[in-house]
Amino acid sequence: MIKKLSQYIKDCKKDAILTPIFVVLEVVMEVVIPYLMAKIIDVGIQNSDVKYIIEIGAFLILSAIFSLSFGMLSGRFAAKASAGYARNLRKAMFDKIQTYAFENIDKFSTSSLITRLTTDVTNVQMAFQMIIRILVRAPIMLVFALIMSFGISAKLACIFLVAIPILGFLLIFIAKKAHPHFEAVFKKYDELNRVVQEDLSGIRVVKAYAKEDLEKEKFKEVNDKVYSFFKRAEKIVAFNSPVMQLTIYTCILLISWFGAQTIVGGQMQTGQLSSIITYAYQILMSLMMLSMVFVMVIISQSSAERIVEVLEEEPAIKNKENPIKEVKDGSISFENVSFCYSDEKDKDKFALRNINLEIKAGETVGIIGGTGSSKSTLVQLIPRLYEATKGKVKVGGIDVKDYDLNVLRDSVSMVLQKNVLFSGTISENLRWGNQDADDEELERVCKLAQADDFIKQFPAKYETVLDQGGTNVSGGQKQRICIARALLKKPKILILDDSTSAVDTKTDALIRKAFREEIPNTTKIIIAQRITSIEDADKIVVLNEGKIDGIGTSEELLKTNKIYKEVYESQMKGEEEDGKENEKIESGI
Repeated sequence: MIKKLSQYIKDCKKDAILTPIFVVLEVVMEVVIPYLMAKIIDVGIQNSDVKYIIEIGAFLILSAIFSLSFGMLSGRFAAKASAGYARNLRKAMFDKIQTYAFENIDKFSTSSLITRLTTDVTNVQMAFQMIIRILVRAPIMLVFALIMSFGISAKLACIFLVAIPILGFLLIFIAKKAHPHFEAVFKKYDELNRVVQEDLSGIRVVKAYAKEDLEKEKFKEVNDKVYSFFKRAEKIVAFNSPVMQLTIYTCILLISWFGAQTIVGGQMQTGQLSSIITYAYQILMSLMMLSMVFVMVIISQSSAERIVEVLEEEPAIKNKENPIKEVKDGSISFENVSFCYSDEKDKDKFALRNINLEIKAGETVGIIGGTGSSKSTLVQLIPRLYEATKGKVKVGGIDVKDYDLNVLRDSVSMVLQKNVLFSGTISENLRWGNQDADDEELERVCKLAQADDFIKQFPAKYETVLDQGGTNVSGGQKQRICIARALLKKPKILILDDSTSAVDTKTDALIRKAFREEIPNTTKIIIAQRITSIEDADKIVVLNEGKIDGIGTSEELLKTNKIYKEVYESQMKGEEEDGKENEKIESGI
């Protein structure tokens, strides 16, 4: 784990190396100061030698100035190194997440990844700063102060040799007890972030249903769990401080007691006792600092493990060696394809089973089926958002596994069920499809998607700023912007996953008409609940419980497929009844 994380120091190496160098220099100056003080007391003041006092005093002041300067420099370089390290870690994690397949993201969950990118990285950053500064300073100060103490009085210095092992044992004991609790805390942090994320993203629904109290209760429950785990961990860590304080004051009392006796006996001078007490403080403060680092390392260990999990996670879908860099056409073939979301290949858990389907380039194919019939899963296998568990999916006559992922996905445009727009202008959102597209291109695709008219009604037109998630446009407007964005890629395959559900039937018909006339060579796959959205398709696929129940034109399926016929008749009957009701209302008026 340490080896994995240390490689992200990268461009911060210089600062990370300079920090301990200046820390060592700072410690040297600090250790010299008590020695010079002892000389001033025992030689200068004792002999009333003013010149000696001034000379040693000048050295003492210079030592203090150097110590302060070196301390400031070490702090500056430590801050730069740790901030840069955290930046590199976050970037590495974010870059790694971009390589993940849906399967990998499902494994971690969005809220967990956010926690790892923020809270966990901050914990590791703080630990790193303490390691390159405090963890260097404390042992060096300990060693130097011990050497100076033994130089003054080996008898008194032996007190430290008893205290240090006792403290070391206690610190190890605290660490082993506290670590499991901190691991549990960060798992609960994931849950806390999930609750907050869900509440904020769905705040309009919460308000509409007046469920604020329910959301408060959900948050309170998980927040109390975080508090409970932290309390348990901190209770254990809290023993660290009183143990350290008890040790420090016990050592000081013992040194003062035995030191006073040695002064009375003429074996030690007053200045020497003063300096050894100062060294005692330095030694014991070094131990205190070591314990602080130790606590921070305990906390950050769990965070570091969670970060490494993200960095070492292998993407479920990767390029082969020497992948194909060009998609010939938009033809699609499913050959005995089955798919399972879980690792278990139990037949009962397959979302798709034995799918055989041929789609020619330029065809318009409709897909219909009940909720849970795996319509979305089927089309997500085409650009390899998920990998087929069994069988082959081919595009342009070639297995999708043989293509370069970017090339394949650039040839397939998907408008998903959950339309996502990002903060920024409409034009910026559209250019996700093609960064180099000019204004004329934007208008052309928006006209195809029936979005141009409503966009031009905004005061800022294409430069209208969208709120996060596109909340300042309607559902139908959002869908049309997403369709236009997909068209801007000039794909060989266009997939609309129930992405015209929020537009009226007239607009839906106009979009399909534009597709037929303007992009005849693009293969179009339309998943829909409305029969009218796919009625004129070249072929319609009926899915039922992950299997193909029927394939054919609307006319053919009306004769041969029970599911399609039932859906068709129920929808047509509903439209007729709505029409009659409208006529009654109009006649009454």
